[in-house]
Amino acid sequence: MKILITLLKPLSFLPALLMMYIIFSFSAQPGEVSGNLSYKISYEIIETKSELLSENLSSEEIAYKADGIHYYVRKAAHMTEYFLLAIAISFPLYVYGVRGIWLMLLAGIVCVGFAGLDEYHQSFVDARTPAVKDVGIDSIGVFAGIIMMQFICFLGRITVFRP
Repeated sequence: MKILITLLKPLSFLPALLMMYIIFSFSAQPGEVSGNLSYKISYEIIETKSELLSENLSSEEIAYKADGIHYYVRKAAHMTEYFLLAIAISFPLYVYGVRGIWLMLLAGIVCVGFAGLDEYHQSFVDARTPAVKDVGIDSIGVFAGIIMMQFICFLGRITVFRP
């Protein structure tokens, strides 16, 4: 059993690599494609809200309101991507014994560094521009993910996996 755990432990980083690939793929989309994708989500949010609350909005009204939340949906997507990346990086580090401030620093540096590289990558994509503000927004998701992962792992250690 110990051999199996030793062999599988390095595979715990696969979700982080998958998340990095997903983020990189979204960043490789041209500006128009990326904007249309997030606009569709904004439209669906307003349309669903309209149906649930029986607002009976016309498609023009839905489009107008979707334009109003489009920016926030894009930024929430940024935060969510990096929140998930932080969890995917923090968990294996925690398993390897990195805890406390060292987990915050190591996972934070990796995730925020990746956010910076991702913004640099966007400078080479059609109709996309890098923005320091996006790295800041990504960082909010990163540190929320790291703190949540530390809390969950701590609770697991004191309850389920007690020594």
